[in-house]
Amino acid sequence: MPATKTRTVPSLDKALGLLELLTRCRSGLTLPELVEKSGLPKSSAHYLLVTLERRGYVHRSERTGRYMPGVQLFSMANLALNGLGVRQRADPYLSALRLRTGLTVHMAILDNNEAVLVARHDAHGGMRVATWVGKRMDLHCTGLGKALIAFLPEKEIEAVVRERGLARHNENTISTPRRLQENLQRVVKLGYALDDEEDELGTRCIGAPVFASGDRPIASVSLVGSLSEINHENVAQLAEELKSTARALGRVFADVSPTTSTGAVALSGIAC
Repeated sequence: MPATKTRTVPSLDKALGLLELLTRCRSGLTLPELVEKSGLPKSSAHYLLVTLERRGYVHRSERTGRYMPGVQLFSMANLALNGLGVRQRADPYLSALRLRTGLTVHMAILDNNEAVLVARHDAHGGMRVATWVGKRMDLHCTGLGKALIAFLPEKEIEAVVRERGLARHNENTISTPRRLQENLQRVVKLGYALDDEEDELGTRCIGAPVFASGDRPIASVSLVGSLSEINHENVAQLAEELKSTARALGRVFADVSPTTSTGAVALSGIAC
């Protein structure tokens, strides 16, 4: 029977909806906030959260009362992403980039108008970055995100802004469509994106698109560091290192279809 004609399980659908809300909010959400955002009755939301918490998919802070994604959710995300085979093929290049630059290296894909981390290589002894494989990030204020959307048709970029908005993380965050458009034009011109404390104060990130076939990026890679590690004197050199790795990854992923206009990623060409 086709999946479209098969009935869904309402309680499971509601529980997954709560998990999706939690993964989009870095500071966690209280029960009243989850009730408001999900539209669920308070009792139903509470029962679902208790079940998810007992299974390790949700964690509740005793101090703030906020719910956050639990370690079991991250563990499953890691296993699923490993199964894509993406990291196995990209790891040698990402590891080499980390060794050459001494900085943390990330790789992301576009999914549902967000950048999703699929690989991470930590710098040894450098700045600790609060990221994890499976983390979802905004597109307008991160190096990875801007590298993913800068080369898309203008109408698709406008659709992303309409759906996701331009959440302001601090005073440096791009918060108007015009500023974003100007910034993305520079990304296309230079071949790399710069997050200059736009997502998190004290942190800079350089992102570059990975093209396999066609003119749509299938992924993006980035270097992350402190203001002293990535500065105006070395940003151009680091960007060249990053773009060199992105080109190499493009050759590795030559058999992968680019991201679609809906944000889904075709990874059927990558074997586990």
